[in-house]
Amino acid sequence: MVQLQEISDEVAEKLKLGETSPASENDGSAKKAEAEPAPAQAQAPPKAQSAQASATPSVAGPELPPAMAIASGKTADDILAELNKSPLFMTELEDNDDIAALQALAYEGTPFENAGDFKERGNECFREKQWADAREFYGKGVALLVGEDRRRARGEAPKLEADEDGKVPPDPDTPSAIAEQHALLATLYGNRAACQLELRNYRSCTLDCGAALRLNSANTKAWFRSAKALLALDKTDEASEACAGGLAVDPNNASLQRLSKDVIARAEAVAARKRREEERVSRENRKAQRLKYVLHLRGVRTRTTAQPPEMEDAAVRLEPEDDGTWDLDVSKYAVSYPTVLLYPLKLQSDFIKAFNETETLGDHLAYILPVPWDTTAKDYAQPANVDCFMETIAGSLVKVGKKMALGKILAQASVEVVDDVVRVFVVPRDQAEKWVKEYKEKKAAERGEKA
Repeated sequence: MVQLQEISDEVAEKLKLGETSPASENDGSAKKAEAEPAPAQAQAPPKAQSAQASATPSVAGPELPPAMAIASGKTADDILAELNKSPLFMTELEDNDDIAALQALAYEGTPFENAGDFKERGNECFREKQWADAREFYGKGVALLVGEDRRRARGEAPKLEADEDGKVPPDPDTPSAIAEQHALLATLYGNRAACQLELRNYRSCTLDCGAALRLNSANTKAWFRSAKALLALDKTDEASEACAGGLAVDPNNASLQRLSKDVIARAEAVAARKRREEERVSRENRKAQRLKYVLHLRGVRTRTTAQPPEMEDAAVRLEPEDDGTWDLDVSKYAVSYPTVLLYPLKLQSDFIKAFNETETLGDHLAYILPVPWDTTAKDYAQPANVDCFMETIAGSLVKVGKKMALGKILAQASVEVVDDVVRVFVVPRDQAEKWVKEYKEKKAAERGEKA
């Protein structure tokens, strides 16, 4: 059942419930004037009425609606700060200094008593495994007691009001009362940390445990929950320190002893995984350096653009596959290149994932030609019907032989491997001269535009 409680003058002043806006007063007077028409003999003649109307000051425009008038002239941060004072919009209960006045409307008793009630209600939800609800109740209790600490930090005196029997509550600012409040606050933080742990909010759990331990460093439950949350985050060093802190308080704590062993085992597993990852990175670096060295020995020029194409697992590789061991003998390796055969007159292409440097273009064209899209049945019927070209570093074209090994072509011709891909233009022999002329004219025009 909802209990209605009389609002004190101080709370009413804080919530501004006693103020009446000028607009509402004007509205009331206007309605009263409309309800009481003036006597007939007091009515002014039409001319006098028009003169009186003309003497009335003009209004620039309609007033803003109340919701817009409140936000007028305020920044976004100011509006958010105002909204956070409303229970409907507030996001940080503990940081809101006005929450105590609002809670006084719904709960009787001192903040310490109300915080204790919230703890009990949270415990009930916790026993029912309603973690989220329990967390909210514990959080409300935390907000009340944190609000008391902030009040004292501002130098404000407590508001002690007598009850119906005229009994004034005890002073909450005595050393013993503050100690009781801090003991309850530590318990609330620890209980909320337990909820965060069940909800897998590990970062929030560590923060609440830290707050509890600042108030009571002998809280072994806070040490345990902090260590468990840190272990879940794979922060084994911090988890080990938390276990050590708890065991320093209670060396015989069985839960902390078991958790400490789990932390040690996890730390070893994490260390082993880290070593494997470091070794993998080291092998990859050795493979990359060895490939670079082999390409240098072969005289192959390479270049990478700002936006290389997506190649999935296709890349320039050594064959047999490099295992990344400390092997300086590179004579046993051959290089394979992802290669694209481009048919510019037909806007078609073929992709060869691993073109070994010892193989020739003729070796691959022998099984690729004829191509299914060749409607002439002769232009791309066999390797003898086509010529192959590659683009040089200077942007020109060079004709490459179909019987020459790819490794020799890349080493002798003034060409380069761009973005780990070898590009070869395949053109019908009887149309090659015309296509080369058009290609050079296009490149010349592009260079002219750039110039």
